[in-house]
Amino acid sequence: MESIFTLLNVVMTILNFSSTNGTFCSLQGEPVYPQLSKDGDITIGGIFPFHRTWEMTDVQTLNSYITQTIQFSQSLIFAIEEINNSSSLLPGVSLGYKMYDTCSSTAMGVRMALALINGNENSALNEQCTKPAQVQAIIGETYSSVSMAIAKSVGPFSIPLISHDSTCECLSDKRIYPSFLRTVPSDYYQSRALAEMVKQFGWTWVGAIRRDDDYGNSGMAAFTKAAEQLGICLEYSLPFFKTYSREKVLRIIQQIKSSTSRVIVAFVGHWDLEILLNVFYEHNITGYQWVGTESWISDSTVARLDKHKILQGAIGLALAQTTVTGLKDFILDIYPLKSAGRAIFTEFWEALFNCKFIMQNDSDDTTVCTGQEKLFETENAFTDLSLMPMFCNVYKGVYAVAHTLHKLLSCTQTSQILNITFNKHLKRVHFKTKDGEEVYFDNNGDPVAKYEIINWQTTDDHHEFVTVGLYDSSLPENNRLAIKIASIVWTQNTNQVPVSVCSESCPPGTRKAVQKGKPICCFDCIPCAEGEISNMTDAIKCEQCYQDYWSNTPRNECVKKEIEFLSYEETMGILLTTVSIIGTFITIIIGIIFFKHKNTPIVKANNSELSFLLLFSLALCFLCSLTFIGRPSEWSCVLRHTAFGITFVLCISCVLGKTIVVLMAFRATLPGSNVMKWFGPLQQRLSVLAFTLIQVLICVLWLTTSPPFPFKNLKHYKEKIILECHLGSAIGFWAVLGYIGFLAILCFILAFLARKLPDNFNEAKFITFSMLIFCAVWITFIPAYVSSPGKFTVAVEVFAILASSFGLLLCIFLPKCYIIIMKPEKNNKKQIMGKVP
Repeated sequence: MESIFTLLNVVMTILNFSSTNGTFCSLQGEPVYPQLSKDGDITIGGIFPFHRTWEMTDVQTLNSYITQTIQFSQSLIFAIEEINNSSSLLPGVSLGYKMYDTCSSTAMGVRMALALINGNENSALNEQCTKPAQVQAIIGETYSSVSMAIAKSVGPFSIPLISHDSTCECLSDKRIYPSFLRTVPSDYYQSRALAEMVKQFGWTWVGAIRRDDDYGNSGMAAFTKAAEQLGICLEYSLPFFKTYSREKVLRIIQQIKSSTSRVIVAFVGHWDLEILLNVFYEHNITGYQWVGTESWISDSTVARLDKHKILQGAIGLALAQTTVTGLKDFILDIYPLKSAGRAIFTEFWEALFNCKFIMQNDSDDTTVCTGQEKLFETENAFTDLSLMPMFCNVYKGVYAVAHTLHKLLSCTQTSQILNITFNKHLKRVHFKTKDGEEVYFDNNGDPVAKYEIINWQTTDDHHEFVTVGLYDSSLPENNRLAIKIASIVWTQNTNQVPVSVCSESCPPGTRKAVQKGKPICCFDCIPCAEGEISNMTDAIKCEQCYQDYWSNTPRNECVKKEIEFLSYEETMGILLTTVSIIGTFITIIIGIIFFKHKNTPIVKANNSELSFLLLFSLALCFLCSLTFIGRPSEWSCVLRHTAFGITFVLCISCVLGKTIVVLMAFRATLPGSNVMKWFGPLQQRLSVLAFTLIQVLICVLWLTTSPPFPFKNLKHYKEKIILECHLGSAIGFWAVLGYIGFLAILCFILAFLARKLPDNFNEAKFITFSMLIFCAVWITFIPAYVSSPGKFTVAVEVFAILASSFGLLLCIFLPKCYIIIMKPEKNNKKQIMGKVP
């Protein structure tokens, strides 16, 4: 108790309390008295702003100010009267009340709070200030700044302060305000709800005006934080207070006029708007979409002040409508106030009806109050109960205290009420009102946040508050906000949602790139690169398509890459297939011709056995080109290269054998030569078999170690997939090709050596020419093969096969067919031996 006494003295000293001669405690100056009071076993305090200290310029505003506070007071009295008449809640215990006026002043609010907890009577000499607290709890205050000061002052005494309208998020900090609770939601939820609402309407570039006090600054800080998380930028955030000089207000107006955002989030009180609306009208500032907080969006006083429709179409959050049976009728029954507080009733009545009970000598034009004026005959501020949710908050605060007292009084140790136990139990209270509404506090002393989305819709030159949505913090995060956008009427009475962005949305196929030195909401739209897409509006980055996909032209969708291979259906494939088949048929026809004339000298002279084997191998060469056409598969990849390698070696081996035969035959015509016995038919067959087996061995080694396989080439073209046969082992491929080249060069050299044979012995000459074509084709093939892209690589290889095959076929066999068919008279032994004169 001694420590509390010391702390109380410190607080009293700070707030201009004094001690006379150090022997007794008293309030400096005249003692203060409650505006409304009633005795009871237990007293509940009330602190409300019945008046305000700054200059009042508008009579209607003055009326509204005092009438709202009277309505708060009536709500507190109604709750206490109802509890006192209850047989189930606090039976046998009467509640009283003392309500003080803060004059909207922080210092006065703290002074009234200390008067409530320690009494305001002058103490007798030598009496210490050890008197227990006069009240168990305090209901109030309206303004967050005043509540913060009061909560800090009464906190050390564990006296709870339950506010009905102080919404500053900062008051949720229990380290600083351990005994503060409230029945109105914290601005933490309101700020998040506002940010989510702004985001849902597509506004990413907004301005803000905040009241320059704890309520406005803290609320705007919470809104800014929530807005940044949702990708919303504030073009400006301007502080404002009702006492600002005109020059300062004009600077604010100028900044708003020069801005590009078309939405204003106003975290202000309804009294601040009185000044702002006048200044906006003076400077003809209209067409802005206002977003309001619960402090003014459902206030009919503000609606009446907006004579020039500056706030037309405003939208914002209001406390969810609640009902308390009988409260409305009790508030409007003002006459019982005469007995509770004669002075405040007189002042209220004079302000409401603009009359005077006691006439002054110089006030002949003033109406005399009779006290019997009809309250409901004219529309006035008192009969407007648009702030009923706040009145219900006062009611719920009183009931929270009553339920806690009831629980503690049921305990055996009733002395717990006088210590910190009451404050602890008050935070845990959980009950239902008589109308079924649940009331409880979370760990921060805050209730569940429930708001209605209110839209100002103008009808017959006055604003109506239309509910267009709901926000409930108790629901899952994605379902908390529900708005009927189609029901909203926007600024300037339009049905089109206003646009307020720094940069137009980036369409699908582009990404946002923040402009240097500007907020993230100001950006340029950069088209996605090839192979990347964005399929949503305002994409932050472009997504890379999967390996087998590619971006379409608008860059908003990944499509399957075009698959490319040399197909039988395309022109090139059809042409090469046709040429291959034609070559095969020509080969077969020549074979038939040779077989039909196999006994003629020209067929015999050219080694008919090797000729038929050569024709067979050429037919295989033509047919093996077909394995290169069509979709690559495992068997086709293996077959195309091995068949090509073996058939061509077989073909070149036959030509090589024929070349050797020619040379041997020429040598055999020389006197005393007997070389043909070394290269007879058996040796010719064995040589062809040996040369071919070497190639077969190379192919076997290739297929055993690293065979060719189907392969998706994704590197050559970004937008298409080339299906090709990967060589597997490049060494194996080039070994096969190199061996063919070796045999071709060897054959060419031998044929070249036979170039001086007699002219009428044409075989060597034709072989030389055919091998010249063969080598030229394949020498040209190598660079063309390496440099050709995609399916053209295969086409080049097929062309080389066909060209070299035709070269061998036509150069070697066409002259003989010409003689057999067109010049049969030359198909005789004398002509072949060159003995014809």
